[in-house]
Order: sequence, then structure tokens, then C-alpha cells
Amino acid sequence: MEEASTPEETRLSALLWLDEAETYAQALKRAGFGASLDVQLLRSDQQPSDAQLARTDILLARVAPPGLLASMPKLRWIQALTAGVEHWVSRPDLNPGIALSCARGTHRVQMPENILGALFHLTKPYAQATLDQRDRRWVRRFSEPLAGKTLGILGLGEIGRELAKKASALELRVIGTRRAADPVAQVEKIYPPEATDEVLSQSDFVLLLLPLTPLTEGFMNAARFKAMRSNAYLLNFGRGSLVVDSDLVEAVQAKTIAGAVLDVYRTEPLPAEHVFWLTEGITVLPHIGGLDAHRDETVAAMFAENMGRFLAGDALVALVDRERGY
Repeated sequence: MEEASTPEETRLSALLWLDEAETYAQALKRAGFGASLDVQLLRSDQQPSDAQLARTDILLARVAPPGLLASMPKLRWIQALTAGVEHWVSRPDLNPGIALSCARGTHRVQMPENILGALFHLTKPYAQATLDQRDRRWVRRFSEPLAGKTLGILGLGEIGRELAKKASALELRVIGTRRAADPVAQVEKIYPPEATDEVLSQSDFVLLLLPLTPLTEGFMNAARFKAMRSNAYLLNFGRGSLVVDSDLVEAVQAKTIAGAVLDVYRTEPLPAEHVFWLTEGITVLPHIGGLDAHRDETVAAMFAENMGRFLAGDALVALVDRERGY
């Protein structure tokens, strides 16, 4: 059965402004919206015309040049492609009447698995064994068990909750911070953000999954590193600006903490001259925590679901709370 067409003058216009736009356009078509929307596709290196901007009701993009949203008088909804949206909510041209939804939840599988990989990296000798193999050296090295250790998750959102399930299966004790006090499966105790130091003082591994907001900028500073155990590790899979870089380097070099695994940075790619590259005890990952060859298909399915909700006037999935910033 063919899709019923909608008169041109009543169709909403959706601008899909990214290199993978075709994947998202196909998701809309499969969901039955092909004939009811005016869908415009642009690569990220292209600029929309004034006419395109003037008629756009819906925007799907990774980012938009400063001030551009002011040229889109009909814009009613932006679908972000990432879970973190600080680059959107901080824009002065983001009108309060524009709905903003993010891709929260699309890292549910990949991110927890990569975080577990980081924990194994810290406690098992596989990286050193690979170097030994290169030199044809037979060296038997001890590994440190994860069972019985405490994982402190700062920011028990969707990824943190999923990770807690997997970590508990490895017999890790899981605690963490969260605004809401309601219980989380496999989390022994939840602390309010104001009690972060309680989590730091108990944890063998401190995992940052906080969103970046004015309240969390520079969250992990010298004082908080001193609240950690000297044999504890920091893992940052949240946002680079959650950490004061110089304080982290000092804490690792002074053995205030045992080390760190970082996947996110204030500037990406991490500049070649950055001290993290050569600081012993800091492992640099190139922002691969949520990298997934099929992620665009996952986000496209969310976008198509949200399109149906938007057209029906229903609440959007992963709608951003503009006051909280996530």
C-alpha cells in the first residue's frame, strides 16, 4: 500500500544536516513519514540556503554555526546526535520554545562494555603480555581480581545503571551518586551529589559519567583527588571538562591516586603536546567508549520514533531538561 501524500503547503520541513543523512532519511521512510515530510539532506560540509533555513521546522545535526538558529523562524524541534548536549543548551540562539532531544540511551551496550574493558586493562596483564610477546619474553605476571573491589559511579544514569548490572555479575560492589534517591538494581548504596566524597573515599575505581553543566565543570579537582584512595583509579567516560587536567596530572605523579583511564578531553583530538600523552599512569583512549559501527542506525530509529511522537503531539524520547542541561 502506497503512502498517502500530504499537500506541499502543509508538510513540515526536516533538515537532516550530517554526512550520514541518508541513513536517517531511510529510517523516516520505513516508518511511513516519507510522504508527509519535506526532507532535506545536506552533508556537514555544506551550508543550507536562506530558503532552506526559513522553512525548516525540524533539525537533525551534530552542531550548527553560532547564530544560525536565529535564521530559522519556524524551527520547533532539534534532534541532537549525542547524549551530551552542552554545545546546544549553551547557545544564546536556542529559543526556549524549541524542543531539544538527545541520543541518551543509544550507548547502552557499547559504553558499559568498553568501561569493563578499561577495568580489565587496569587489573590484568594483557597489555604487558603483548609487549613481552613482541620481545619473545616468557614472563608470568599476577593479575588483580575485580571481585570484591568497589566501583563508584558518579552519575547513575542509563549507562551507569546498565554497567551496574554487568559489574555486579563480576562480583564488584557498586555504589554511586544520583539526584533521585530511588533504588537502582545492583547498586548497594546511592548517595546524593553533595556526598560525592563518601563515594570517593570508598571506591577502588571512580567512574565519571556526569553530564557537563555549570555545576560539574572542573568537578574532579585537587580536593576531590585527595578524597580518593591512594590505590584508586579514575575513569572518565563522561566529558573532558569534568576534570581539571593539571590537578589530575599532579595527583597521578604524586601518587595521590594510582592512575587514570581517560576517553574524553577538553579538546579533541587531544593535542600532540598535551601532557596526558607522556604521563606515566594515565591511559589515553581516543574517545571510543561509545563508538559503534551501527550507532547511526540506532540513533536513526530513535529519531523516527521521536518523529512519530512529534507529529502526534506526544512527549519526545530523551527530551532535554534545559535547566539541568541534560
